[in-house]
Amino acid sequence: MRGATTATTDAAAHAPAERAVGAQPWLEPSAHWPALNEATRHLDAPVGALHLGALRWNAHEMLRRAAGTPIRIATKSVRVRAVIEALLDLPGYRGVLAYTLAEAIWLAERMPRLDDLVVGYPTAETAGIRRLSTDPDLARRITLMVDAPAQLDLVDAVLPPSQREEIRVCLELDASWHAPVLGHLGVRRSPVHEPDDAGALAAYVAGRRGFRLVGVMAYEAQVAGVANAPHGRPVDGAVNRWMQSRSMPELVDRRARAVAAVRRHADLEFVNGGGTGSLEATAADPSVTELGAGSGILAGHLFDGYAHFTPAPAAAFALDVVRSPSARHATILGGGWVASGPPGGDRLPRIAWPEELRMLPREGAGEVQTPVTGRGAPRLRPGDRVWLRHTKSGELAEHLNEFALVDGDEVVGTVPTYRGEGKAFL
Repeated sequence: MRGATTATTDAAAHAPAERAVGAQPWLEPSAHWPALNEATRHLDAPVGALHLGALRWNAHEMLRRAAGTPIRIATKSVRVRAVIEALLDLPGYRGVLAYTLAEAIWLAERMPRLDDLVVGYPTAETAGIRRLSTDPDLARRITLMVDAPAQLDLVDAVLPPSQREEIRVCLELDASWHAPVLGHLGVRRSPVHEPDDAGALAAYVAGRRGFRLVGVMAYEAQVAGVANAPHGRPVDGAVNRWMQSRSMPELVDRRARAVAAVRRHADLEFVNGGGTGSLEATAADPSVTELGAGSGILAGHLFDGYAHFTPAPAAAFALDVVRSPSARHATILGGGWVASGPPGGDRLPRIAWPEELRMLPREGAGEVQTPVTGRGAPRLRPGDRVWLRHTKSGELAEHLNEFALVDGDEVVGTVPTYRGEGKAFL
């Protein structure tokens, strides 16, 4: 897919990241959103738009924040192959962190130059394991995630070592913080928390026929994925900043000891850590050789709530107003594009334009319809457009077959999402 649309995303990625306010039209909502609306008016809703200037800004800002540490692209947060290809052409981005083995195999088949794919989660996909195990090229390029011997047993149950290729594996270290009083803070991922446990598992893998341990990953979700300056919630922000200021030093020390314990048994090619919200802090960890991030490229509204960086709204979607149930309300068709995580208002799309609109507390964003109210609602008529921003990143591509590429005030092409290419991996 190296046609005109991909060339456009390439050009956007490689162009300099200008810092003048005039080069950031999204800072003036009253100009940015109407221009985006006018550029895409000829397209039927739902309209998904990628603003190339904002995309370029985010790509370079993430590199600036990474301070020279390579970024492995977390593809579940992008789910647009043309964008992934453009980023990989940009110095500073290296390799991908896929979220399923099926996705990794698909990307490897369609991107022959991509020779470094890590599956970010353990897999039980027997068909994928068989394919990986019997294809020398895929086995050389793809690395599986493990955190327990049972996951190795599953691979051997598909094909024993004598009948397959050697499988590259990455050991995942639990990066959560066991805080005094508060207990577990972070996500429930790997059971491997202590350095001694990491060393013991590394020794086991090293002695296990048919596997080669090549990496370590530790994702500090409580730092990377928790907003530290959420709008309208100053107390939550203060608590989160306190938590992060104590969690990160603990992890830096523990990760260093765990990596040292693993290196006694394996010649590691990479140590991966971080996410969009923690690029600076994780890049400063001397034990980390690469960062994993993706959400900051398209930049959902979750990242408006961070104190130390401000990404541009590179992706947004527009829906049609179809009725006015009262003089104070308007209803848009669709809208329930909800992000993962604990149910709450912060998981819903956020209205970006027109201003002075809000969803109804008793209905929120619905799969079929989303009623809105506010000072701007009485002016809306059937056929008008409401622009919304998604919370994270990946959920947007699951509802769209393609994105319109907007450069300045015009659509210059389109790119398919995974879904548009006929793929829904999870």
